[in-house]
Amino acid sequence: MDDPSTAADDGSGTLFGLDALGAGSAEDHGGPAFRDSVAARRLLPVREIHAEPAAAASPRGRQIIARFPEARVITVDSHWRIPGLHGNEGNVERWVRVKGETLVLGERKTLTVRPNGRSADWIAPGASNGCAMACAYCYVPRRKGYANPITVFTNGDRIIAHLARHIRRQGPKPAPNQCDDDAWVYDIGENGDCSVDALICDNTADLVHAFRQWPIAKASFATKFVNPDLLALDPRGRTRVRFSVMPPEDSRLLDVRTSPVAERIRAAADFVDAGYEVHFNLSPVVIRPGWQKAWGDLLRHLDDVLPAGVKRQAAAEVIMLTHNRELHEVNLGWHPRAEDVLWQPELQQAKRSENGAVNVRYRNRVKAEALETLRALVGHHAPWLRVRYAF
Repeated sequence: MDDPSTAADDGSGTLFGLDALGAGSAEDHGGPAFRDSVAARRLLPVREIHAEPAAAASPRGRQIIARFPEARVITVDSHWRIPGLHGNEGNVERWVRVKGETLVLGERKTLTVRPNGRSADWIAPGASNGCAMACAYCYVPRRKGYANPITVFTNGDRIIAHLARHIRRQGPKPAPNQCDDDAWVYDIGENGDCSVDALICDNTADLVHAFRQWPIAKASFATKFVNPDLLALDPRGRTRVRFSVMPPEDSRLLDVRTSPVAERIRAAADFVDAGYEVHFNLSPVVIRPGWQKAWGDLLRHLDDVLPAGVKRQAAAEVIMLTHNRELHEVNLGWHPRAEDVLWQPELQQAKRSENGAVNVRYRNRVKAEALETLRALVGHHAPWLRVRYAF
């Protein structure tokens, strides 16, 4: 079984066998691509590519297969139903390994833009599903049956054309809201991490380039991975990167295979200089002994190290932990230590989500008190950090 204890940052910048991600690369993005680096290859040592025939034959599919010439390509009828991968309980013991060694290629059949109103105005049809990282609280694998590798959709051109039509129908944004004052904001990475996707192919680059041509719209995605290749994409202010941060001691336990929190924070200035809007997700907020002090320390660190240019344009989302009984059972099979803080029945209650899933969230009173506490900590330690919404 993969040992999640190796996910800890030991202070030297090493994470799950990865060197400090982006170290020494962000300043010189005119050189070799980071996605060709040893660190990137360690995150994605792809050995198997499960591909729908049309996806494998597409230009994007051929690009991806060429990037991993040693991987075995396996033809599948559907990216959702892969025998031996989805629904195979034995894969729990290989939960982390599958994420790096397995890749799935498919075509996105349903192109739907959904209203959101919290983090973004709209949820775009994503160019991927799943992630090479293994955050213990991630909601995406709940629907994928004991395995959650990245599924890359190779028909990104159709996704972009669909977005273009949707944006034209909206016209200029009539009034400011919590998502943005002027632009319609589209979350392009709801079920994955666009920074990691950029290690595989040009889907993320294509989306960033598309949004810079749409003056009334803005792309947005959350990330826990510092990919300096994104610095060369020239977003011209039309893409918002939301770096997810939490106290480092929580991240070492829960954010398996991600960039260290300090690395994400250090990257903010480079991304602003490269033309991105940079916000922060204070997420997830996990209630455990000492959580108030830990978050206060993190907010002081943000205040100490971020330059004025980052602070002037920054905003934050506060997201309390949402968990799930099925994911709890999966985690007990590969990372039981995480459940010591994630699964707290005395503090949590069941609640049906918008997509019909039965999740576990903090009880109303517990959540309200925690949000009030965190808002006060932000106001005291980082008063420049506007909280766009708290959930």
